[in-house]
Amino acid sequence: MGMNQVMETHGKRSSSMTFAMRWKHENLRLIVLSAIISIAMTFMFLVLLYGSADKSVSVVVNGQETVVKTKQWVLQRLLDEQAITVGPHDEVSSPLNASIKDGDRIEIKQAVPVTVKADGKTSTVYTTEKTVQAAIGKLNIPVRDQDRVNPSLDTAVSKAMTVTVTRVDTKVSETERTLPFSIVKKQDPTLDKGKEKLVQSGKNGLVIERVEKKYENGVLVSSKLVDKVVQTHTVSQVVAIGSKKDVHTLSSNASTASYSKSGVTFKAKKILKNVTLTAYSAGVASTGKDENHPGYGITASGAKVKEGRTIAVDPDVIPIGWWVYIEGIGFRRAEDTGSAINGNKIDVYFDSTSYANKFGRKKGYTVYVLGPNKPSAS
Repeated sequence: MGMNQVMETHGKRSSSMTFAMRWKHENLRLIVLSAIISIAMTFMFLVLLYGSADKSVSVVVNGQETVVKTKQWVLQRLLDEQAITVGPHDEVSSPLNASIKDGDRIEIKQAVPVTVKADGKTSTVYTTEKTVQAAIGKLNIPVRDQDRVNPSLDTAVSKAMTVTVTRVDTKVSETERTLPFSIVKKQDPTLDKGKEKLVQSGKNGLVIERVEKKYENGVLVSSKLVDKVVQTHTVSQVVAIGSKKDVHTLSSNASTASYSKSGVTFKAKKILKNVTLTAYSAGVASTGKDENHPGYGITASGAKVKEGRTIAVDPDVIPIGWWVYIEGIGFRRAEDTGSAINGNKIDVYFDSTSYANKFGRKKGYTVYVLGPNKPSAS
């Protein structure tokens, strides 16, 4: 009997342990599920508790700040609540999935499209920059000092703006230009009428011109002369025109008598009474030529002016190349002409412009017309 009792007691313990193990195994899933549900409900309670609280958040859009009250706890949901759309090129100070809390400040810069035309290309950039210069910089388009940007670089960026960059280049080139010589025809009383003789060969001049050319986007838009230097001056070509007159064509009122003046005895082919005398010099005031002019000091006969010898006459009264004697003045040679010298008028040459001006106009002179040869003292 003792043995039977021991065996029976062992059997009861084994059966009890087996039941406990089986219960735990069969209810393990239920235990885990219950724990998960408990945690989830706690989390949702905390979220609900946290989200249900009003938060004061500052939202700045393109520099304009607005303080809003919200129960949202994620930035994206707050933006949706405020009907604020964030584009792919916009800048936001925090990630859209970031949580928000009371007192937060959210800054949003909305990008605007800007069209840039430069170097033959058209590009569009979405930018949050404030100025045209910054927007162009995003496209890595260089702008030189001489280039023109429209609108200007400091202009504020606006939506759908078009910016044009015009490339401006300036080039200076040198060009040689020929200056043609002029032909001067002068009467020569020693040459028969109708004949011509080359007295001086003409020579072309040379001038160097510096021209500034302005190009916009490779197209010439303006050309300006900035400097001109005369490399070689022109030399006028002088041609003698025959104007020789027969002595017989001169109306003579002279006699065969001889005259002695200044120690020289001569016979006159013609005597002019009541002649008016004026004076001139080789300068600009009398001839319109300065010392740099190739014809400066050159008379109508081709001879160089000389004080004490040269006078300007009317060739129809006194032939060019003939000598005269002017009472009170002396022997002079007719070598020049002038537009104001007509009839019984003679212009006497002096080196000094001031003296020529002071000479004035003198009337009542007697002039002896002698001929092509100057008489000499015997």
